Amino acid sequence: MAESTIWWLLAGIAIVVELTTGTFYLLMLAIGLAAAAVAAQLGASTVTQLLVAAVVGGGAVVAWYFIRGRHPAAASASTNRDVNLDIGETVNVESWNPDGTATVKYRGANWTVMHRPGNPPSSGPHRVAEVIGSRLLVDKI
Repeated sequence: MAESTIWWLLAGIAIVVELTTGTFYLLMLAIGLAAAAVAAQLGASTVTQLLVAAVVGGGAVVAWYFIRGRHPAAASASTNRDVNLDIGETVNVESWNPDGTATVKYRGANWTVMHRPGNPPSSGPHRVAEVIGSRLLVDKI
């Protein structure tokens, strides 16, 4: 079996494992394995193929690490309006219970709301800041 075939098989295996685990860094290593396969097809020695795999794969991992570090982390699903359309909606709180909760009618059902810690509860319109299970965390408007 040709050396390039072995490298291509290793790259394919790395991609399959990446697809089953969701580890994006493994895909970067598969790029290094594919580069080694190309080096083998071009007639490079085994040592050169190993160096190409290490440099390209390792370089891709390091590059992705720094690219990923520049972008802020995505908001959690409970506070992300793209995931949960309740975020940012307005509810009207008529009165608060002694335990810091209230019940409001929202989307045709009764919901339990909680005020954000540090903000005193007050009646009136509130904006949904987060959904925690079946409770709405609200801020005063």
